[in-house]
Amino acid sequence: MTLIGYHASHEQFAPSELLALVTAAERAGFGCAKSSDHFHPWSERQGQSGFAWSWLGAAMQATSFGIGMISAPGYRYHPAVLAQAAATIGEMFPDRLWLSLGSGEAINEAITGQTWPEKAERNARLLECVDIFRALFAGETVTHRGRVTVIEAKLYSRPVRPVPLFGAAVTQATAAFCGSWADGLLTTGGNIDRVRQVVDAFRGNGGEGKPIHIQHALSWAPDEETALAEALDQWSAPSVGGEAAWDLRQPRDFDIVGQLVTEDELRKCVAISSDPGRHRADIHSLTELKPAAIHLHCVGRNQRAFIDMAARHLITID
Repeated sequence: MTLIGYHASHEQFAPSELLALVTAAERAGFGCAKSSDHFHPWSERQGQSGFAWSWLGAAMQATSFGIGMISAPGYRYHPAVLAQAAATIGEMFPDRLWLSLGSGEAINEAITGQTWPEKAERNARLLECVDIFRALFAGETVTHRGRVTVIEAKLYSRPVRPVPLFGAAVTQATAAFCGSWADGLLTTGGNIDRVRQVVDAFRGNGGEGKPIHIQHALSWAPDEETALAEALDQWSAPSVGGEAAWDLRQPRDFDIVGQLVTEDELRKCVAISSDPGRHRADIHSLTELKPAAIHLHCVGRNQRAFIDMAARHLITID
């Protein structure tokens, strides 16, 4: 059975408000949640970006369901430090955390001043970090010299069962790469045929039988005009396509490029409708891929109204 989850957006809400929202989502009947680990928001209009790991401990304490986090090791975070953060949450809240590892985005990772490499090099660094994570989770003392360096690191506080390491992918090529090492897949929703291709690439390259989580972006409001306005205001910048999404460094850069995103282009990334039935149909289509969870990200600021609507119309999908 597919769980319907709530996406908690650090880019859009202060950590205190986001904590209240994720607890409200659980009370409303959402079966799980996920969040993402940003240093900067995508847009100046979003205006927030709390430290995800501080927030996650509070969110785990305030809720009882599973929560996933997506982060990028090897740049802003040394892999041993990120592994320690995940292991600590996993030890305190057994079997509730999964961690999705991605190759990163310059808007978050370039703050350290390191050279920001091309995708192939980022993937190679990610694989080194995955090996380090697994060895540390197994209780080994790790020394590694390569794209990242670790000297005699050992995690003394660890969960009984290691935190699952998912791969993050939005293309078939990256999904196939993730199938070779990941415990599960995190991908984005949208057009069912495109999502199916990504999921099939993962399952066909080592991911068969592993859990799939889908983050599905939507914009709902009581009327169509508001639903569109919310999406344009909050999610035109993150909808920038191509390599720009991985290489731009500042929210203001995304805001400039985001002005070029048309309504038609935005609708390819975000399901925009005031009709709960339309959103329900989209979610039902995604369940055909048999994911473990579909995390709904309503991109507007109207989160309380969305949670109430979702409780009535979206949380239980036949």
